[in-house]
Amino acid sequence: MCGIVGYIGNRNALPIAIEALKRLEYRGYDSSGTALLHNGELQIYKKQGKIIELERSLPEPSKCDGTIAIAHTRWATHGEPNEVNAHPHASCSGDLAIVHNGIIENYKLLREQLIELGHSFSSETDSEVLVHLIEQFMSTGIGLEDSVRESMKRVEGTYGLVVISKREPDKLIAVRKGSPLIIGINDNEHFVTSDVSAIIIHTKRVIYLQDSELCVVRRDGFEISTLDKASVKPQISVVDWDISAIEKGEFKHFMLKEIFEQPVTIDNGFRGRINQSMGTARLGGLHLPPFELRKVKQIHLIACGTSFHAALIGKYIIEDMARIPVHAEYASEYRYRNPIIPEDTLVFVISQSGETADTLAAMREAKAKGARVLGITNVVGSTVARESDGGAYIHAGSEIGVASTKAFTSQVTILSLLGIFLGRMNHLSAIEGTEYINELEKIPAKVEQILLLNDQIREIAASIKDCPNALYLGRGVNYPVALEGALKLKEISYIHAEGYPAAEMKHGPIALIDENMPVVAIATRDPLYDKIYSNLQEVRARKARLITIATHDDKELKNISEHVIYIPDTLNNLQPLLTVIPLQLLAYHVADLRGFDVDQPRNLAKSVTVE
Repeated sequence: MCGIVGYIGNRNALPIAIEALKRLEYRGYDSSGTALLHNGELQIYKKQGKIIELERSLPEPSKCDGTIAIAHTRWATHGEPNEVNAHPHASCSGDLAIVHNGIIENYKLLREQLIELGHSFSSETDSEVLVHLIEQFMSTGIGLEDSVRESMKRVEGTYGLVVISKREPDKLIAVRKGSPLIIGINDNEHFVTSDVSAIIIHTKRVIYLQDSELCVVRRDGFEISTLDKASVKPQISVVDWDISAIEKGEFKHFMLKEIFEQPVTIDNGFRGRINQSMGTARLGGLHLPPFELRKVKQIHLIACGTSFHAALIGKYIIEDMARIPVHAEYASEYRYRNPIIPEDTLVFVISQSGETADTLAAMREAKAKGARVLGITNVVGSTVARESDGGAYIHAGSEIGVASTKAFTSQVTILSLLGIFLGRMNHLSAIEGTEYINELEKIPAKVEQILLLNDQIREIAASIKDCPNALYLGRGVNYPVALEGALKLKEISYIHAEGYPAAEMKHGPIALIDENMPVVAIATRDPLYDKIYSNLQEVRARKARLITIATHDDKELKNISEHVIYIPDTLNNLQPLLTVIPLQLLAYHVADLRGFDVDQPRNLAKSVTVE
């Protein structure tokens, strides 16, 4: 959450910082601000609202040029979203400014101590204590770098922090613990950011800071060390995607672009991971030999939000194909409930960003209890990728839209491969494994067929866009898809929506149904088709506005539905890769027709890096 930018070089820093902030706006857009050195003075500009408001408020370029700057776009945690609480925060003297991601857990105690020492606070944020704490240490005569070190030793919580000072105008100080920071490397200029998408137009050479590492960033170089001053040899990574990945191109919104990218991203998920001759998958990143995998008696899938819905689908797939008990768990609950992790349990944590705070905490809890923990993530160099014992990248590419789409189907693709892989080690025959692989390879083309229905789905969206509520129904492996469809509608259109197992509808939710209630049902041809058809008859008897996702040759559902969206057929366990696509498009078009900012829904941020 929140976006951080820092620049030091020979170019005018402010345009670079503002452009980088725009690429980070999906991480938070309650307020934004920047601090830069101009003629030896520290200038700070802040504004409530989106970055365009900050850009409009800046003075003419000649009054705010300079070659070193920091900037921030905020998702509010402590303190309401307003100009005062926006970052950067300045010291009492005005000589020092910081931008911060994370949460300072002991900020109240630190604030009280600093007030007693004469410091004056202007905001409600926890972050402001950091700049005063650093200022306090500098007042004792030690330099900026050591003041940051000493300050961080007294801080409890998480931080991605960048500091600028007019007393030492030739450097930025960056330090992290639990909140991502990346150093971008270029000739005679360097960058600091919380997300590589902000700087990809300038450089592809980056360093991912580790926890408790501090980086002194200069125009011509940098030094990384631990908070205890131990020197760190940096590992330079090269980002393997280009600028087109973070441009909308011909699409109105990133979300729509990312929905349409799914034929490619699903293919990227399984390409090179298929062993056709053996009817199985290749998942060498698990770093587990076959004899250890055969010992696995239980699997935990841990995630949040959309990734949790992918985990629920994974539960259905792996249990069916591998006959191994699977528990899908909310990371935010797992970390606090003292989970039982028997011997021979394999734990997977699933996170698009690899930086989700609750998921990281759950991962560490599982490791502390002795579990083998593997990660399923999208971001190379992320904390999940570094701290897990192995895993798999989903290869979805940069996902800018706050409401996840292509990352979800990529996660389900990896979980399908995992089901095949573990299934072939247990009860799945080579013929069955080959059948799944052959059908998985057909999924991208079938997604393309569904995307051709975009205009039809927009017309359906127009018919329900003013409804205050919606109900989503599914059974079996499509029940989590109903949850995901309802979440998408809630996230971006602000229509109250709930997902339910179709059979549970008559145990309460049916009381809500009347002639004004849209009910979106996934009713593809599968072993539970007759059951869900009966459930939908009950819905129709209450005059609900029934929208069904159906297999292409189904004529019966047309007789009871207001709208039917026909999709290609596939194997039962692979259906979520198809059934979710119409639900993503439906949510998108409802939100767009209602006039909302689809890519930046209110109160949300892309990566939840605070608890």
